[in-house]
Amino acid sequence: ICHLYQGPVVGGWYKVLDRFIPGTTKVDALKKMLLDQGGFAPCFLGCFLPLVGALNGLPAQDNWAKLQRDYPDALITNYYLWPAVQLANFYLIPLHYRLAVVQCVAVIWNSYLSWKAHQP
Repeated sequence: ICHLYQGPVVGGWYKVLDRFIPGTTKVDALKKMLLDQGGFAPCFLGCFLPLVGALNGLPAQDNWAKLQRDYPDALITNYYLWPAVQLANFYLIPLHYRLAVVQCVAVIWNSYLSWKAHQP
């Protein structure tokens, strides 16, 4: 589920982000990373975790409780990994390769998210 959800969503986000902030300077990369981590990452996690819960058959009330419990920790963990990855990604990697770079790092991240989503 991770890659089916993540690939199209993140790929589309990178295109929007590059139109909104064109350029590859250090300042452009920093702006992109701040928007990515300040806006996109919280929304992405807020959609991903309940999606996994729903696909696992959690009732809505249990899914909401699980989201409230797991979301803060998942977001904090996100901030340990992704800002540095994204800063390098936006500064060093051309747009058409960014999703591939993220997918490589996402193998580890998605393992964490899957583990988190499947905790009772």
